Amino acid sequence: MIALEKLASRAGSFTLHDVTITLPRGAWGIVLGPAGAGKTTMLETIAGIRAATSGRVMLRGVDVTSHSPEARRVGMVYQHGYLFPHLTVEDNVAYGADPKAAREMAERFGADAFAGRSVTSLSGGERQIIALARALAPAPDILLLDEPFAALDTRRRVRVRAELRRLQRERGMTVLHVTHDFVEAGTLGDLAMVLDGGRLSQVGTPDAIFRRPASGAVADFLGAENVYSGRIARAASDDDIATLTFFGDGLTLVGVGDHPGGAGHAVVRGEDVVLARQHPSPSCARNVLEGRIIEVAPNGVLARVTIAVGTSTLVAIVTQESATTLGLAAGAPVVASIKATAVHLC
Repeated sequence: MIALEKLASRAGSFTLHDVTITLPRGAWGIVLGPAGAGKTTMLETIAGIRAATSGRVMLRGVDVTSHSPEARRVGMVYQHGYLFPHLTVEDNVAYGADPKAAREMAERFGADAFAGRSVTSLSGGERQIIALARALAPAPDILLLDEPFAALDTRRRVRVRAELRRLQRERGMTVLHVTHDFVEAGTLGDLAMVLDGGRLSQVGTPDAIFRRPASGAVADFLGAENVYSGRIARAASDDDIATLTFFGDGLTLVGVGDHPGGAGHAVVRGEDVVLARQHPSPSCARNVLEGRIIEVAPNGVLARVTIAVGTSTLVAIVTQESATTLGLAAGAPVVASIKATAVHLC
């Protein structure tokens, strides 16, 4: 288990502020956030590499805030590997570990293919594999990962990621993983957290964070195609779930939720926008918007359709097959339908 209680620390002029989270034993936590948000600083403070200025770090139910890095018994992998340049690949993996366990980790992650080589001859991806095997060889029950797959090619990334997930489940390891890859976040994470400016912006399951970001800034970072700023009017309601109307950026959108009203943001993911060449009849969508296509941009099997709606723009994500069937092209009129439940107001 990893528990942080109002944790603060400093890295130069940067300050990590009052972070409070609990990651249960055996869970895989994902840390998201823009560059400079404090993600690496948080991992280093948990590992004891950087001292906490206030708050507590609890590992396995024990307060380790004043403990040395060695006493905390965590494995850590940085994005750039940081291998020992004077040691061979084999000696790097075996550092601080039982030789048999080191050989097993080298074989499981393909590090044995580089045996005998100097680490200075390795590519960035190969260095990451060695660093990962080295961190796992002592069998830590807590593993901290700082973008460990960033330098791997796509095929190797998928294989290494899957092998690490298998090992995590076998050992019941608690993993806290910094990544900018939203696919990794969704496929690996049990719990996700978003850091911004050294503060915790949101905590929840990856799906909840992606579907219901806590703010416009979080929605922007997570890649929501449509984020609008304006005001939200709340209709009278007898419970916490109300019909809400958003006015802003030249759009009026109806949604549902528990927003108190006032200044806010409307967030609509591109895959929730349904396109047609004429008004659907009947339609169960509360939001039906007429527009004209600005651009249709292919993206593999999908297409990103940008539409001018009044003085604003709306982006829809559709399949290439749908784009062809509908005859979507720049300049063509189009009707976009959005269900009220797909309009997230924050």
